[in-house]
Amino acid sequence: MTRKVSRTRRRQIIDALGRGTVPQNGLDLFAVGMDRFEKVLDEELTVAAGGGSGFKAVRGEYGSGKTFFARWLAERAKRMRMATSEIQISDTQTPLYKLETVYRALISGLSTASSPPSALREIVDMWLLTLEDDASAAEGIAKDDRRAITSAVDDLIESRLSAAAKNAPAFATALRFYRQARLAGDQATADGLLGWVGGEPNVAAAVRRYAGLRGDLDSGNALGFLQGLLVVLHDCGHPGLLVVLDEIETLQRMRSDVRDRSLNTLRQLIDEIDEGRFPGLYLVITGNPAFYDGQQGVQRLTPLAQRLATDFQTDARFDTVRAVQIRLTGFDRDKLVQLGCAVRDLYAQGHPAESRIMSLVDDGYIKELAGAVAGHMGIGTAPRTFLRKLVADVLYRVTDHEDFDPRRHYRLTISDTELNDDERNATRGVRRALSADEVELDLT
Repeated sequence: MTRKVSRTRRRQIIDALGRGTVPQNGLDLFAVGMDRFEKVLDEELTVAAGGGSGFKAVRGEYGSGKTFFARWLAERAKRMRMATSEIQISDTQTPLYKLETVYRALISGLSTASSPPSALREIVDMWLLTLEDDASAAEGIAKDDRRAITSAVDDLIESRLSAAAKNAPAFATALRFYRQARLAGDQATADGLLGWVGGEPNVAAAVRRYAGLRGDLDSGNALGFLQGLLVVLHDCGHPGLLVVLDEIETLQRMRSDVRDRSLNTLRQLIDEIDEGRFPGLYLVITGNPAFYDGQQGVQRLTPLAQRLATDFQTDARFDTVRAVQIRLTGFDRDKLVQLGCAVRDLYAQGHPAESRIMSLVDDGYIKELAGAVAGHMGIGTAPRTFLRKLVADVLYRVTDHEDFDPRRHYRLTISDTELNDDERNATRGVRRALSADEVELDLT
């Protein structure tokens, strides 16, 4: 039985699936095969939210649902009041070895259950209000004694962020002057200081002079800023932070020196998480098997390979979620049908044409459509295209045209132009024979 969902939330989910993208929320409504992860991952998130930390490496081929998994896990973290951020690793925008770019991307994607990205301003403002309450209660200061409260809050900012200040003293300084600018009504300066806290480059010189700040965020102090952010989150009611480094396999395509530095940075992050430097942090990376097993990925750096070593020779049915590395096995045909039925039910829920949708797009038809898409592309690469075809080509037409019958009026077509590179390559691999025009010749 499909859980009742608001019309707005349902529309957001269906629109995303119709575009061929992973929705930002509501993934639990059609999560298939995730139940085996729930218990252990909830336990590990709880440990992080309680002041511990954690790390998990997720592996899976294209189409196995790595991005879906990451966002599904983020939703579970938010139910525990944790903040979350998803970062796409790339060689131009967010090279992993440049921690300042990773931190900047983290802030850009920072969200909570009540605040969308970027939630930094809401989080910092709530933190400062919390410190005011704490200062007033501890010191017995009258709430209208602004001078005394300001002095007490400044002291609290420094004391709460003392651990982070060892590597990034300017983090606390910037927040203290951010509050000062806000109280003075100087919004432009306050905005500049908050941008500096978020790692933005090219903050105006006048803003830096106001707070006595020198230089920009760099790889040397980025982790100190992360420590400070975790303290701020904890104090204002967000006991932890889930960070996802998605598509980390892009490291394999980078120059060898960049790749080596990035792999060593990942090793450093894992070690510092194990050492307890980041209480409240739960870090997840996602990548394909080639990244974990190949010589252009993890195996290139022996210490990192040792830290991520996990035995996957045993039948996947006996995998343990407690291992440092977990694998997503992707979709078989039954899971694809189950996924399609869940999305169909969500789409039909409360719709004026619900009975007609359920009749024309019944379980049998979804099974036929899943088989057709999987036969064309291969099951492992089919989920995104299958859901897009189901929503955009079938369900929309059933509700827009009373005389449309998908069994009579719809024939599946999938062109190369609507596929991404991974899907296109997989589709070509599934075809039994190629025409002469499709044979690629290497004339170099």
